Amino acid sequence: MKVLLIKDVKTLGKSGEIKEVKDGYGQNFLINKGLAKLATPEIVANWKAEQEEMARNLRDELARLEAEKLTLEATEIKIEKSKAPVGIKGSVGNADISVAIADQLNIELDKKNINLKKALKSEGLHEVDAKLGHGIHAALKVNIVGV
Repeated sequence: MKVLLIKDVKTLGKSGEIKEVKDGYGQNFLINKGLAKLATPEIVANWKAEQEEMARNLRDELARLEAEKLTLEATEIKIEKSKAPVGIKGSVGNADISVAIADQLNIELDKKNINLKKALKSEGLHEVDAKLGHGIHAALKVNIVGV
């Protein structure tokens, strides 16, 4: 019996491989547990089409993230805060930066993906690291202006 492995099977092979197995092992274990499918020509063709679609979606997403990275690194994000006798009132945190990016650049960036060691409490230009996904990081320039 030929099966198409859907998931990695430690003793048999990796996902996507077509393997020849005994009928009982293939039917009662691999197919029953959802580790494999019977390797008919249409199932193999569907699986290959799904893999190509996933690869195309990944390429599109990586291209979009690279474009967002270039936009974020080329633009200075301006945040206005009230002045205090020394510095600004309050501080600027991840959420403030995330909202400013959404307002100024129309790019949705979750506040959890903005890396601040501590909240920004002074006026001026600050450099902040942001994770965009798939190992892509952008160096943001955040300008805090006291009003």
